[in-house]
Amino acid sequence: MTTRPTLLGYVRADALSCAEELAAATDSLAAFASAEGFTLGTVYTERDSAESAAFHALLDEVKRSDVRAVVVPTMNHLGLGNPGGSPAALQQHLEFHHAHVWAVDPR
Repeated sequence: MTTRPTLLGYVRADALSCAEELAAATDSLAAFASAEGFTLGTVYTERDSAESAAFHALLDEVKRSDVRAVVVPTMNHLGLGNPGGSPAALQQHLEFHHAHVWAVDPR
């Protein structure tokens, strides 16, 4: 039996309107991981629009582990309200540390 590689998730709660949308976004990350041959690991959820603690925790896990893939509901989740920068800048930061970034919805 082959072990599936781990895919980490990142979601910004402030990009969603309610708890049901947050649950649906997390479910979509799990479905994406399964369809693409990954096991979904930790889903980091940013709850405070003024902070980026979850993003930094995600980045720390990427740096210290062999995880090489991250999935978000849309690329906007990387930049929406994030003091760290634009979606493209945060994607580049993850990719600098050898983590490919996927979006469930590439729009």
